[in-house]
Amino acid sequence: MARKISILAPDWWDYTTLDDQVLNDAAKLTQKDLAGLSREGFKVVFYDTLEEFYLAEALEYIMAWKQATADDPAGICGPIGPTEQLPLVARIVNELGLNLKNAHFWGMDEWYMAGKEVPRTHPLSFAKADMELCFDRIDNKLKMPVSNIHFPKADVTEYVKSWQGVRCAIMQGGQGDIKHWAFNDPVRREGKYKSEPPKPEEYRRLGTRVVDLHPVTVMQNARTSGGGVVTNVPTKAITVGPVETWKAEKVSIWQAGMHDNPFGMRLTTLMISKKIADSSVPMSLLAGHPKVQFNFYRPAIGTCEAEMH
Repeated sequence: MARKISILAPDWWDYTTLDDQVLNDAAKLTQKDLAGLSREGFKVVFYDTLEEFYLAEALEYIMAWKQATADDPAGICGPIGPTEQLPLVARIVNELGLNLKNAHFWGMDEWYMAGKEVPRTHPLSFAKADMELCFDRIDNKLKMPVSNIHFPKADVTEYVKSWQGVRCAIMQGGQGDIKHWAFNDPVRREGKYKSEPPKPEEYRRLGTRVVDLHPVTVMQNARTSGGGVVTNVPTKAITVGPVETWKAEKVSIWQAGMHDNPFGMRLTTLMISKKIADSSVPMSLLAGHPKVQFNFYRPAIGTCEAEMH
């Protein structure tokens, strides 16, 4: 049977092209059901307050960096979205006196415009946000060497090379409306992908690269970062790929309800738990990663029942 046409963007693949049974099953899940979807290699965790949620996220940075030694450099790959954890990371580093000379950090992604990555002077620059919210706030005597802070660029050569010989203890991420991590969006419905999206194993071979952003992703970033001005949001980005993601010992996804909705959070949890991998829902491909954790702010779980406002 032919796959459905997306009701969000007909020229693209996305979760609305899935079989209705999967979508309906996800919508029916209760909070208790979600907690029961943990399995070996996939853990579902809840937090009752935002303070606890973002503190736990910040502590993942600390635990990754505490492992770093001269003989075994280690680090974390982190997102912009959420960002609330970043000032907490700097504060904890300073309070603990944690020396970051052997620690590393990889930014997940960056906007791409006019044939190159946006400069740090761009108001939406992810590198700018990481530096201002976290790294610039760390005491000089504890700071991570600049050479150990890796941001993706249009020429991905150096970024890809930085993953060699350094252990990524954890990769953090959020989940967008289109069910991506980083900017691993579904692809356009064209060419060899006109009738079917890429097979999971094919999508997983993608490394750090420049990508076209799904229209839903562009609109979401306008909503969350630009006051809704869609015309100010780039339509391309550079993103860390599945290849690098599978080099991370653990993938930790943080969902406070700010970037996706109750249905979306349920859908990817179900698909990863049941190992339903489909590249129209890129997050679902993490079903094949050996260690994944979904972290939820409990009040954001909500319901999928119709409610008029």
